[in-house]
Order: sequence, then C-alpha cells, then structure tokens
Amino acid sequence: MAETEATEPKKSRAGIIIALLSIVVIIQTVKIYLDYRDKEDLTEQKANVEEDLASTLQRLKEIQSELDQKIVEIQKLGGDVAELQKAKAEVDAQLKRNVARSSKAIKELKDRVQGYEELLKLKDDEIDKLKNVNKELFSENRQLKTQKNVLNDSINRLSTSKQELASKVAIASQLKAENVSVKAVNAKGKERESPFRNKQIDKLKVEFSIAENKVAPIEGKKILIRILDENGQLIFDMARGSGTFLLNNKEEFYTASQEILFDNTRQKLTFFYEKGSDYATGNYTIEIITDGYKMGTVGFVVK
Repeated sequence: MAETEATEPKKSRAGIIIALLSIVVIIQTVKIYLDYRDKEDLTEQKANVEEDLASTLQRLKEIQSELDQKIVEIQKLGGDVAELQKAKAEVDAQLKRNVARSSKAIKELKDRVQGYEELLKLKDDEIDKLKNVNKELFSENRQLKTQKNVLNDSINRLSTSKQELASKVAIASQLKAENVSVKAVNAKGKERESPFRNKQIDKLKVEFSIAENKVAPIEGKKILIRILDENGQLIFDMARGSGTFLLNNKEEFYTASQEILFDNTRQKLTFFYEKGSDYATGNYTIEIITDGYKMGTVGFVVK
C-alpha cells in the first residue's frame, strides 16, 4: 500500500513535466510559424516597395524626356521655360540618387511625380495658347511684311528720285570757266598770244572768269590748273606749288592751285606759272579743275 502511494506522486509530477514541455513546444512552434509569416510579410513588403520604386523611377525617366520635349517646343514658340527647366533639374537630381529609399521617401517621390504630371498638363495648355498666338502673329507679320514691302518700294522710289534729283543738282551746280585765255609773259612783262617761242615764255598767264550759276552754293573752292603736253604728260614741280588731288578716286597731280570764296559774281581768276625750264615744242592743253570735275580747258602751242 505504501509503495502504491509513493508511485502515484511520481507519475503526477511526470505528467506535469510532460504537459509543460508540450506547452513549450507548442509555443516555440507558434513563434517559429509567426516569425516565418513575419519574414514572408517583410519579404513581400520589400518586394512591393522595390517594385513601387522601380515603376516610380521609370515614370520619372518618362517625365524627364517629356520635359525636354516641352522645353524645346515652348522655346521655339517664344514662351518662358524657366519653370520647366527647374522641374527638369529636380528630376535629373532624383534620378541620380543611388541611396535606398524608405516607404515615406517613395511616397514623397510619387507625390512629386504627380506634381510634374500636373505641370506637363498645364504646359500642354500653354503650348496650345502659344501656337494660337504665334499663328495670329504670323498672320499679322505677313500683313506687316506686305505693308513694309509696299512702303520700302515707295521709299526706294523716293530715294531713287532723290538721288536722281541730287545728281541733277550736283551737275547743275558745277562751275564753268568762261573767257579762258592763255598768254606767254616774257621777262619784261610783255604778253603774247599762242603760238609762243621758248624765249618769249618767262611765265604762263592763265585767265578766266567763273560763270554765273544760281544753283551753286556760295562756298570755299580750290581751283586747280593742269598743264599737259601733247603726250599727256603733266608739267608739275612741287617746289613751285604743284600738288596732288583725287580724280575719280585716283590720286593725280596738278600744276598750280588757288583757294577762293565762290560768291557767284563772275569773279575773274589769274594764274601765273613759271616752269623754270624750256617747253618742248608741240601742242599743250590746260585743264581747269575743281571738286574733281573740269571747269574748262584751253590750249597753246610752243614752236
């Protein structure tokens, strides 16, 4: 009887231990299962985050390309692209980031993508308006060009008429030498008409009057004479007052000159020229020039 009573407490304790162990096993099994489920959930959540990030970044790349297109199009239409360029710089910066992104960061990125999409829609409306404005401006510019061409034609005709008139006035205002004469003056002051002998030519005396010209302005004039032999060779001596001037945009020499104030009073001019050596026999021409044109000519002969 005593042994039976001792055995029963042992069996009771063993049962308790077995029950406790069973509970521990159950708890561990449940924990392992829950950990497994949590790990699966985390893996699935991570996969979802990565997929969400990849799709968002892909949309950002598309937006990057769309922004480039909108910038080029609006620039061609003459619009302001500052806002688009700022958005493009932000998108470029986002795409260059290589750091891992949290769910919160991805949410913020998706919000930015929505903002960029709204901006692109607004710019589509702006492009339509700019196209309409440019179309109207093109039509107005075409009308203005037509009017401008008509105006330019009128101005050109007026300019041509003005130039023709100026040319006519310039020609009409040219001075003429009249009553031109040339004489030989010997050492005693005696004057002779052409033809001359060298011994009779101490100086040449050229005289003429400036004809009246009501068109010509009263102004200072430099009157030149050029003495040329029958071969067209000019007689000049820098030491005796000769010099150069422009004739038909070419530098030429003159024999002698005088500066006067033309006052339209038929004023009379006299030139004396002393060559200092004998003249070759032959025919000579004296040209009277001012402002690049001839006022008159006279000839003489040396025997």
